[in-house]
Amino acid sequence: MVNTISQSQSAEPKLRRPRSKPRGRDLPPVALAALRQLLGDERKDPELRRRDLLIEHLHAIQDEHGHLSLVDLRALAAYMNLPMAAVYETATFYAHFDVVHDDQEPPPETTIRVCDSLSCQLAGAAALEAELKAGVDPTRVRVVRAPCMGRCETAPVVEVGHHHVLFATREGVESVVDTGHFHPEAILWQRLGDYREAGGYRLLADCRAGKVTVEALMQALETANLRGLGGAGFPTFKKWHFVRQEPGPRYCAINADEGEPGTFKDRYYLERSPHRFLEGALISAWAVEAEALYIYLRDEYPGLHRVLHEAIGELEAAGLVPPGYIVLRRGAGAYICGEESAMIESLEGKPGKPRHRPPFVAQKGLFDRPTLVNNVETVYWIPLIWEKGADWFAGHGRHGRKGLRSFSVSGRVRRPGVHLAPAGITLNELIEEYCGGMAEGHRLAGYLPGGASGGILPASKADIPLDFDTLQEAGCFIGSAAVIVLSDRDDLKAVATNLLAFFADESCGQCTPCRVGTEKMLTLLERDEWRVDELERLSQVMMDASICGLGQAAPNPVLGLLRDFRGELASQNVIVKG
Repeated sequence: MVNTISQSQSAEPKLRRPRSKPRGRDLPPVALAALRQLLGDERKDPELRRRDLLIEHLHAIQDEHGHLSLVDLRALAAYMNLPMAAVYETATFYAHFDVVHDDQEPPPETTIRVCDSLSCQLAGAAALEAELKAGVDPTRVRVVRAPCMGRCETAPVVEVGHHHVLFATREGVESVVDTGHFHPEAILWQRLGDYREAGGYRLLADCRAGKVTVEALMQALETANLRGLGGAGFPTFKKWHFVRQEPGPRYCAINADEGEPGTFKDRYYLERSPHRFLEGALISAWAVEAEALYIYLRDEYPGLHRVLHEAIGELEAAGLVPPGYIVLRRGAGAYICGEESAMIESLEGKPGKPRHRPPFVAQKGLFDRPTLVNNVETVYWIPLIWEKGADWFAGHGRHGRKGLRSFSVSGRVRRPGVHLAPAGITLNELIEEYCGGMAEGHRLAGYLPGGASGGILPASKADIPLDFDTLQEAGCFIGSAAVIVLSDRDDLKAVATNLLAFFADESCGQCTPCRVGTEKMLTLLERDEWRVDELERLSQVMMDASICGLGQAAPNPVLGLLRDFRGELASQNVIVKG
């Protein structure tokens, strides 16, 4: 046999020299020293290395420098003893973090963000964006588009730094830039002393003293028919019951990340009575014997971050909660974190990607422990329901429905805003009785009853009661009651592409039906000819196979247009075939 093994192959393998340092680029010691000066010394306080603090640390760095350089991210990875990949993945997942690579220039000192949500589009945001871009020095100021900022009743909205310009004009925005007033606007809110004088925190005290039992409170919430007002509508007392059945330790998390275009009711209540919200949240935490109460606040509400920080400080100073029991966390610009399991992931310092279920967050939520997740407005009502009685809350309602609903109304009405109205009110009644009628020169053509994901209904269906479980037969749902009113002067194709562009931008990318489906549907809608078979087939795949509600609900507005607006689309030169 011929030996075909070469001399090099048969030779003894060479021993590799051990590495003197890890792979990757060198980290300048000065970068780590600067990070310790900003965040604190993790060598003295190992708690600063907790993974769930990653997003908070990223916020602190960006607030300090205006962006996140790769050197900063490498320093943070070393600081937290995390892989650089994990830090980079999290930083690049969220829209509000500006990651600057080594070959890029940092962004200009001033950033102008123009809201491109549907309500702002109807109010002329696209033209305003073009005016602003034409009038600024791009070396000093950048103008970018941004998703819904939760101020739809004052459209168009522009954010300069952290300051929101309402009913924005070019002159108004340029004035803010020139004066350098980039800080959040001041909010006048009810302080702890005034709230307690009016009877606030009495229910919390009675709960803790055993004068009010969990069972009695759950019965009141059941009688009042209080449901999750973030969109899902799940009965509040049942959610408490399911979490209480799970073994401790347990947590409570409040989702204040209302990112649905057209929704701003939670901001409305937090600005006016943060302590009523906090009392309801603390009662919810008490009911499930939570180890801690987490509040996840959207980053678009910087003024509210300060308000809640001060309100929590008042509670701690008064001895109503132990220091650190209430944990306030900032989102970072991700609509998907409105989904409860994605919010949990974000609270743990990770990209906000929804989890597969089961298990549900009531079983394995925050830090893999049973977690009660509620919406801001849901817990806001708890002290009032107990004070005024469950029958008082349930006694409101129309057309066979029970309770009160907070409608965030924007679009073509005279008086947009948050309108507290009986559950089951129709759109026609809501517009005439609460919104002052349609805006001058506009005639009702259609409406979105539940924001971007809730579908679109025509004016001929404006007499359907607006509540949970009443709109499904029409192919829609009320969600968080974000009502956007359209008129006969609105471009329906532009409406559809605006909504699908939003979903495509906000898809977390975890599952193919949503990641690819939203982009594909947007491409189909941008054509002059809409093929019904293509759109319906794609819609079915997205609804059947997407992991979470974003991909499942994204086709709703398109299906509504195909079902009820064929004539209007034809009159606007959109050819619908099939």
